Amino acid sequence: MLSQPPNNLAIHPALLKSRRLVTVLFALACLGLGYARAAVRAPNIVLIVSDDQGYPDLGIIGTKPILTPHLDRLAREGVRATNFYATWPACTPSRGSILTGRYPQRNGLYDNVRNDLVSYKHRYTAEEYALSPEMTLGLDPKEITIGNVLQSAGYRTGVVGKWDMGQAKRFLPLQRGFDFFYGHGNNGIDYYTHERYGIHSMFRGNVRTQADVGTYATELFKREALRFVDDNRRQPFFLYLAFNAPHFASNFEGGVQAPEAFVRRYPDMDPKERLTSYYAAVTCMDEAIGELLARLDQHGLAQDTLVLFLSDNGGSGNGGNHPLRGAKMTMWEGGLRVPFLARWPNRLPAGVVTNEFLTALEIFPSLVAAAGATPPENVVLDGFDLLPVLGGRKKSPRTEMFWERRGERAARVDNWKWISSPKDSSLFDLAKDIGETSDLTSSHPEIAARLADRFAAWKKLMDATEPRGPFRDY
Repeated sequence: MLSQPPNNLAIHPALLKSRRLVTVLFALACLGLGYARAAVRAPNIVLIVSDDQGYPDLGIIGTKPILTPHLDRLAREGVRATNFYATWPACTPSRGSILTGRYPQRNGLYDNVRNDLVSYKHRYTAEEYALSPEMTLGLDPKEITIGNVLQSAGYRTGVVGKWDMGQAKRFLPLQRGFDFFYGHGNNGIDYYTHERYGIHSMFRGNVRTQADVGTYATELFKREALRFVDDNRRQPFFLYLAFNAPHFASNFEGGVQAPEAFVRRYPDMDPKERLTSYYAAVTCMDEAIGELLARLDQHGLAQDTLVLFLSDNGGSGNGGNHPLRGAKMTMWEGGLRVPFLARWPNRLPAGVVTNEFLTALEIFPSLVAAAGATPPENVVLDGFDLLPVLGGRKKSPRTEMFWERRGERAARVDNWKWISSPKDSSLFDLAKDIGETSDLTSSHPEIAARLADRFAAWKKLMDATEPRGPFRDY
């Protein structure tokens, strides 16, 4: 049985009544999979999120000369999903959904927390930045994160990398269910100076730190992730490893920054081209993931660790997302459909590719189920436990998904996809046209009307939920 968490851990008030200890009995549940053991501790969980990595940007897919041997290994040793969606076509709302298990429109973080002046390369003074949206906005403190739930269940919880849920102290990870935080609070930082338009952005805990200025961010996140595993290997841990790679860097005209050693791994590409740097940044991140997987092996933890990997939204600056149309910030498949991998030895099959309809909304309830934890009371979750689906024991119960970004709207119902903007609307059959090339609105007006109605019903449901900030007017 796990020991009770220390009294100084921040437990969300809504979880206090449901707080309990966790003992996971794998033996009886897993006899059919040949994994018979006595009662063991709860599984470790590693959730890895990349930034703006496109749907085809894995070496194992084979459509690009991109080098990702360790992610390819993860795919060979686990399950790769090809029909997996983010909840928003850019980072902040997407990551908020991962952490809360709720639509952005339900948790209140349904647009990017971003200073508009950065588009004009404005460099902020500390006084200006203190009053800016990037410092004053964030995920509503009433929202319960997966960190809150797992921390209350006895896990040691940590965030390494891009937080993007607000930088004021009340929004930072140590106040949101996490015991450890090293990373940056906003998006688009310079990979070496760790600045965003004049403001240093790297944190250790609740305090900004300049101790590592000059070191490439991915290397720092690898270092801290390995330390977190080393320090917590004797107890169940949850590591949220959220890379900023391969997102473009602020105040850097070349797009993505990448170490020269990784650029040289693409000798047939122009080292000055943005695409070369994008590939190199992905490969550097992949190597960091490989070292983390090796550390799990070294400590004998791989068998008892669930590892998930996904991108927060579709690719940008990646040479395209073929066969998908569009990219980040769009409602096309290229902006919403993302790579997803899951490995849990002896609990999930190896080398399986699934086309089941799944989304990032499923991650929160899946981690709760894997940990044997208690879901938060009186909180509506918009997903379900996807582990039985990945294990091939169930079909996905998801039949619908909805997206909204300013004036852009989209709905998927079964294999039909409807997109609407102030200019026009379109209808596609994804079962036959994953590239969204043939608009079927005129030939199937009744289906287009049905999806528009389903979107309207979803929007009404979102509007009727208990309001959350920072954007909702209440």
